[in-house]
Amino acid sequence: MLSQKARYALHATIHLARKGGPATVAEIAEAEAIPRKFLEQILAQLKVQGLLTARRGPSGGYALARAAARISFADVLRAVEGPLALAPCASQTAPGRCADCESLETCAIRPILEAVRSTTALLLEGMSLGEAAGQPRTSFAR
Repeated sequence: MLSQKARYALHATIHLARKGGPATVAEIAEAEAIPRKFLEQILAQLKVQGLLTARRGPSGGYALARAAARISFADVLRAVEGPLALAPCASQTAPGRCADCESLETCAIRPILEAVRSTTALLLEGMSLGEAAGQPRTSFAR
């Protein structure tokens, strides 16, 4: 299930994609109906993860660190939530064993968890912020 934090992160970054330039926390919070304090934390996290830049001053605010067409939904979700996988054993970015796992090789549920992760990643990596913001699809990849 998608957390509220992840939904807010997607709404905020799509707002920035539509605007095409910097926006203040207050502007994004009001436009997207996101609590300001929570949004500040989310935007700071996205900045640390390299998806946003921030500039102070009268023409400052947060902006996308690269073209909206080059930032996928998966990029945003990984930045705020971590791996897309339902369990560590199915993750490609942070693989590990589940707490109750006796063997990765013989686990009966691991193959389906890997399939779910692969399908989810394919869909989320295939949708850019630019597309969600109504911008034409570009032919170049990230």
